[in-house]
Amino acid sequence: MNFIINKSNNIGVIASSICLVHCMATPFIFVAKLCSDSCCASTPTWWAFLDYLFLFISFFAVYQSARLTTNKIVALALWFSWLILCIIIASERIELFSLFENAIYLPTLSLIVLHIYNRKYCQCETDQCCDNNK
Repeated sequence: MNFIINKSNNIGVIASSICLVHCMATPFIFVAKLCSDSCCASTPTWWAFLDYLFLFISFFAVYQSARLTTNKIVALALWFSWLILCIIIASERIELFSLFENAIYLPTLSLIVLHIYNRKYCQCETDQCCDNNK
């Protein structure tokens, strides 16, 4: 069981970290694009699709990690961070409400930290210690 929870936490850390790099790189890519050609300043479809891909991957990492952790607070914090990330991404796409540009970094960083903490927190010697279902 320790392998499964560490795997979902590792996937969560990797997906959230790549998402963070994606979010940090976006302004630089569009500034470079804007400087190179002044017509089409819109986001390429494939680049916007990455937000949803990371959200999809992180959903399953959060689901698995929250399901298997013995710490209910970590499970709730994982879901809360994911929900905030989902709201921010949806808000950016449909312009639901205006947020400051760097708002997306907080839930992304919290997902990374929570997955790392959960990975180190749940060090099981048996197969049942990390399973909330038993």
